[in-house]
Amino acid sequence: MKTNMCNRCLNLWIVVLSVASCGFPRLSELTDGGTTGDGRPPSQSLELLFGNIGGPGNADGIGTIARFFGPAGVTVDSAGNISVSDWWNHTIRKITSAGVVSTLLSGTEDTITTGGCWGVSLPTGIAVDTAGNVYVADNQTIRKITAAGVVTIFAGVTGVSGSADGTGAAARFNTPSGVAVDNADNVYVSDRGNRTIRKITTAGVVSTLAGTAGTFGNDDGTGAAASFSFPAGITVDGVGDVYVSDWAAVRKITAAGVVTTLATDYAAFTTFASLTGIAVDGIGNTYVADSAYHTIYKVTATGVVSTLAGAIGEPGSADGLGAAARFYTPAAITIDSMNNIYVADCGNSTIRKIAAGIVTTLAGSATVSDQVGGTGYASPLGTISSVAGDNAGNVLIPDSDNAGHVVIRKVDTNGNVTTLAGGAPGSVDGTGTAAGFESLGGVAVDSAGNTYVTDGLTLRKVTPDGVVTTLAGTPHMAGSADGVGTAARFNSPSRVAVDSANDVYVIDQNTIRKVTANRVVTTLAGTPGMTGDADGVGSAARFDNLAGIAVDNAGNVYAAEQNSIRKVTAAGVVITLAGVPGMSGRTDGVGGAVRFNYLTSIATDNAGNAYVTDEFTTIRKVTPTGMTTTIAGADGIRGILLGASPRFSFPGALAVIGDSIVVADGNAVLLLRHGVR
Repeated sequence: MKTNMCNRCLNLWIVVLSVASCGFPRLSELTDGGTTGDGRPPSQSLELLFGNIGGPGNADGIGTIARFFGPAGVTVDSAGNISVSDWWNHTIRKITSAGVVSTLLSGTEDTITTGGCWGVSLPTGIAVDTAGNVYVADNQTIRKITAAGVVTIFAGVTGVSGSADGTGAAARFNTPSGVAVDNADNVYVSDRGNRTIRKITTAGVVSTLAGTAGTFGNDDGTGAAASFSFPAGITVDGVGDVYVSDWAAVRKITAAGVVTTLATDYAAFTTFASLTGIAVDGIGNTYVADSAYHTIYKVTATGVVSTLAGAIGEPGSADGLGAAARFYTPAAITIDSMNNIYVADCGNSTIRKIAAGIVTTLAGSATVSDQVGGTGYASPLGTISSVAGDNAGNVLIPDSDNAGHVVIRKVDTNGNVTTLAGGAPGSVDGTGTAAGFESLGGVAVDSAGNTYVTDGLTLRKVTPDGVVTTLAGTPHMAGSADGVGTAARFNSPSRVAVDSANDVYVIDQNTIRKVTANRVVTTLAGTPGMTGDADGVGSAARFDNLAGIAVDNAGNVYAAEQNSIRKVTAAGVVITLAGVPGMSGRTDGVGGAVRFNYLTSIATDNAGNAYVTDEFTTIRKVTPTGMTTTIAGADGIRGILLGASPRFSFPGALAVIGDSIVVADGNAVLLLRHGVR
């Protein structure tokens, strides 16, 4: 059977890392070592400090060596080769029957590739026809990729939505999701935004098989009289009947457009919650993935529902038989001629195989977290929102406990995990587990080992003994007022940094706020509610898309915007140090000649150099004069690679310690030795 589907399942990790000393190599243990002509050190090495280096990436290879980033569609051809739409990597991947993963097509944000073909941008549903041609739902179009790699737009227009039927470019789609192909090579599309099912002939003629654009519902009927809620996955059986996963229902459509419901749980949502991928075997059994309940269901031709693999509401990555296996937001499934089922396990960034009810990981590697406490990294949330380190080398991680309360975990240099503070519901001052947090954001640690966190609309302080107090702001009371302690107001405090005097700097939407050690809050630069890119003094300056903040030894603040680095003196004078706001790219150079793609964090060293993570795959260095070089990683190439040629999957944060750089990448914390003796 030829099937596939999609689900936009991933939430981007935004990670901020602030480390005071961390117990890693000190400046006295390191030497500068000089640099090469391109600014890279003559020797460098990337090491794993703790965590797991599985998870999102973009690396070809065999089996679990390969890396994916949010696979959203999967299909299998008659020879057993699997094609995958690798959503966040903007690529189409191929897995041979021997488990060898390669990249069939790549692109970024719908640009034209160097080979002259159209690239792919956030591809979702995918299917293959009898001749081996692959069809992909991508950016309001259906693309066709021949076995020779020739790419054309089969129907629709890139980036243009609509519901019109027609031939080729005359047709319009609105967020097409699933794609399937029948034995006559007709293509079927679940047009999710229009809530319709579309058919495309081999000549590229698009028609609406069932549903009416813009009409929401779950009515059975013929053609336009039927209605759909959120049609996602789609598949076709050997006689041409189409099956659709429609939110909490499995629907069947005959060649004449007659729609019936095979199974539904709209009333209670106790079985189905968010059906995504769907496949059908040779005797009419359908298999559906539920991304919200993390399960794979089997639905017989008579509508009897059973759980094939996974456990309802229990995410994970474990292989095993039936209910012992775990998935994390499975997005798409397909089935081969031997009734083996393949799952695009989106949240785990893996491709799973189900044979006789036994689940194995075919390709990719999931990020695995240990249980709370003991040795190893612990994160029931499955993501790192921010990380900081103290002078003793302990690492602080915002997390949640088993009851869902927000806590701060402390991981020592041996990987032992304890709870420093948090566990009570709500925003509560107190000691240890008697304290409570609501929504932790940025984290920073001062020279005395005190931890500062943004928590909802407040700034909280946690001593090394776990004593939590509210330093500034008041829970649930937004505003922009300066003042002392709880009299001050924040609109949306996010990232934080601490200077040598233990003054704290906070990104608050499009302003930079300063909080002194005696709790006096002032606005250092920017004006609340005003965005822009103007340099200037204090309130005359404008910021937009602030993502990271750091402070040097002289008290200068460095703010990372999406495409630029801004410098703010202690007097509030703002200049653009490197890059140009609103202009993205990948160019090293000086000042305004520099182009950044998407900055997410920033840190400074003792010499006043700034280091940034750019577009999640590179580390860039910016000198006090604005000279920018790329020191590690490769643009657009994801997948953690330890050793002398470092690669990153999703480096969302970094900190500088001596001549080394600590990098948070997914659920791993890495040490980049930069010019080590």
